[in-house]
Amino acid sequence: MTVAALVGFARALRDAGVVADAHRVPAMLAAVDLLGVDELYWAGRLTLCAEPDDLPIYDRVFRTYFGNSTKRQPLPTAPTMPSMTAPFVGGTPGAAGDDEEEGTVGVSTSTVEILRTRDVAALTARERAEVRRLLALLTPGTAPRRTRRRRPASRGEVDARGTVRALIRNGGEPTALRRRGRLRRPRRLVLLVDVSGSMTPYADALLRFAHAAVRLRPTRTEVFTLGTRLTRVTRAFRHRDPDAAQTAAGAVIPDWHGGTRLADSLRAFVDRWGQRGTARGAVVVICSDGWERGDPALLAAQVGRLHRLAYRLVWVNPHRGKSGYAPLAGGMAAALPFCDDFVAGHSLDALEELVRVIARA
Repeated sequence: MTVAALVGFARALRDAGVVADAHRVPAMLAAVDLLGVDELYWAGRLTLCAEPDDLPIYDRVFRTYFGNSTKRQPLPTAPTMPSMTAPFVGGTPGAAGDDEEEGTVGVSTSTVEILRTRDVAALTARERAEVRRLLALLTPGTAPRRTRRRRPASRGEVDARGTVRALIRNGGEPTALRRRGRLRRPRRLVLLVDVSGSMTPYADALLRFAHAAVRLRPTRTEVFTLGTRLTRVTRAFRHRDPDAAQTAAGAVIPDWHGGTRLADSLRAFVDRWGQRGTARGAVVVICSDGWERGDPALLAAQVGRLHRLAYRLVWVNPHRGKSGYAPLAGGMAAALPFCDDFVAGHSLDALEELVRVIARA
């Protein structure tokens, strides 16, 4: 069993949504070297899987990649993933010639500049394809924060223990003072995307924005969809390809283009995820037009709970970028006092502004 074959297996797991990152692959190689090829299944399972949801994916990819016997020399390529059909979540379909335009995207620089300010709900199929390509280039990431952990540094507080250990190693001879500083890590990013019927023209762009965030920091980003219920789609968005991620998400979201129950969905998030650590100290982004069928006071209560948990709460409303808009809808008016930032999400320029808002310290 070659190292290239084992690395190819880890790459196949990443393509399927398992976080088999650069820290886990060396551990897997060391486990295989220690246990032998006959125990390859357990060596990989114990080192490459990070959570219980990874196990069925690991079993499926293992069978596809290695077949019935691990002693057979596999090809170091990722297996073909099964195709799934997702509902259309982009803007309003264009004219009859849209299908022909989808195949080739050749857009000049001046056209790209025009597309940056265009409302994504009014784009043709060809323009949507170009905007999707540009969305994949975004890097939505949070600013780093200081943790309690410390590491060796060139400046900072004196590391007394490290300095004494260095003196002992040098036989008591004077040595330079050892110093240490706080370890810095990016804050967790949580995106809650409304996929109800009123958000249909914008859901595709916002979900592709979420995919770009997951691709940048897969272990520090969580994505949920809101509608008539709460659905976690982080695992689906760990596919590297944006189209494959959208397809996988479409297979697990049961309420595409349905009704809106924001208060119930946010309460489910806070109860099941937010209070358990997902939202604590995180930058939380809610992407919704604020239409709520229930009591706006209930929505305000849940947004207030979320605001108290999060480091910052950002609300993205695609209608904010339109001329004459005012946040007068019951749900939006009730939630706005608890939001730290209120931004638009109707165009590529607006989403680039959202990147800067998320990265703000």
